Amino acid sequence: MIDPRKGFSLEDFETTEEIIIPGDPLDRVIGQDEAIEIAKMAAKQRRNLLLVGPPGTGKSMIAQALALHLPPPTEEIRVVHNPENPERPLVEVRTKREVEEEEKEILSSQGILMDPRDVPEHVAEKLGFRCPKCGTYSSPSEPVCPKCGAPKIVQSSMGPFGDIFGAIGAAFGIAALPPRVTTTVREGGKEKIIVYEREGEKIRVLDENMLEKRRAMEKKKPYKVIVPLKRNPFVMATGASETELLGDVRHDPYGGHPQLGTPPYKRVVAGAIHEAHQGVLFIDEITHLGVLQRSILTAMQEKKFPIAGRNPQSAGASVRVDDVPCDFILVAACNIQDLPNILSPLRSRIIGEGYEILVKTSMPDTEENRAKYAQFVAQEIAMDGRIPHATRDAVLAIIEEGKKRAKRIDGENGLTLRLRELGGLIRAAGDLAVMNGDRYIERKHVEKALKISLPIEEQITARYGSYQAGMAKDVTSSQRKMIFNYWNENDLSGYQ
Repeated sequence: MIDPRKGFSLEDFETTEEIIIPGDPLDRVIGQDEAIEIAKMAAKQRRNLLLVGPPGTGKSMIAQALALHLPPPTEEIRVVHNPENPERPLVEVRTKREVEEEEKEILSSQGILMDPRDVPEHVAEKLGFRCPKCGTYSSPSEPVCPKCGAPKIVQSSMGPFGDIFGAIGAAFGIAALPPRVTTTVREGGKEKIIVYEREGEKIRVLDENMLEKRRAMEKKKPYKVIVPLKRNPFVMATGASETELLGDVRHDPYGGHPQLGTPPYKRVVAGAIHEAHQGVLFIDEITHLGVLQRSILTAMQEKKFPIAGRNPQSAGASVRVDDVPCDFILVAACNIQDLPNILSPLRSRIIGEGYEILVKTSMPDTEENRAKYAQFVAQEIAMDGRIPHATRDAVLAIIEEGKKRAKRIDGENGLTLRLRELGGLIRAAGDLAVMNGDRYIERKHVEKALKISLPIEEQITARYGSYQAGMAKDVTSSQRKMIFNYWNENDLSGYQ
């Protein structure tokens, strides 16, 4: 097997299945060495990044890889019920240690799950596991014993027709099984309370210490975890709506009525900026957020942002949670032509606390970079999971195409780094290999894939001679009579 980190050449392998996929995600990014070094610094020093460049050059891969270089989150964010003003829930931040101690406390108060056959028979009968007539054990969801047909519910008073009515009541669910049974046992000359609770097909057993811990926990203020301790440190907010980005409070048709409605704290929903706390908030095409860029800027400055109901017609509009933490690393991406549309103060904040990177669109055609192309092919095949590995000759065909695209698109002598489209070529070649029943992707598959995976503009040009000629074929007679239209932008007479 070949480890790309140790270096290799195209002569060192026969097929891409011999190439090991790097464990470090940053080592999987091809041709963006400078961006990778800055991303490593950004992860270590918690700096913001703005990645600028055309689609398919690895911007989102860099952002995801950066997140995986961060330490795991150490804080959990909760919204706590405020009894004095329920519509102003409180925020509580719990450390990892506090969360783990609480989990231990919860486990210690949950008791022991036991098989119904291992508890006293009278307890198993009262909880509906054991038939009081024949002693057969069955599920408590079966009100009648499957063996003798007798009702498993113990009747408190038995008249002359008690067995009949008991069976009828059990069959129709009229009689209900008790959820728990409380008994006493004598240990060391003292009586102790033991509680048996029905838990699915098992019985939970709790002693006095466990019951005391449970009562103590029930006295705590009720809360809702909106950002858990164990979470993904990478949050993608590309194209997010206002509520998805900034959070919201769900509507309650009962207006949070104490008896009928859902309490306000339970209806609070965190936004992407809060979920990215201690992690990475990635926004591709950031200019599409428009005015929401101002909210991103505020969150970055204050490192906290309130959650409020955003629909004025909803009962959630009156609920607000202040000072919800959102200390994240912003990794934003855009195309070169979109730079003027990024909010100036936001760019200033990124530059002042991070880096702006112009990603590369090509790399030199060297032996080392050709090997990186082979690694890229192996990665795309592994990521897809539905196509076979490629032979060395197929990799050479892909390298040749990468060289042509670098010249045709960017006018550079090298290998293109617009790798998303090249990944599409690899998948098309792989699909052809699968359909032909071939074990590997070969050069012939790549060459055929080049013909069937052309962009639609190139297909139109090949068929009609030019893009404009192809468009003219689909123009109706009524459209031809229009003075100004989107395919004839030079005719401005209709606007004069």
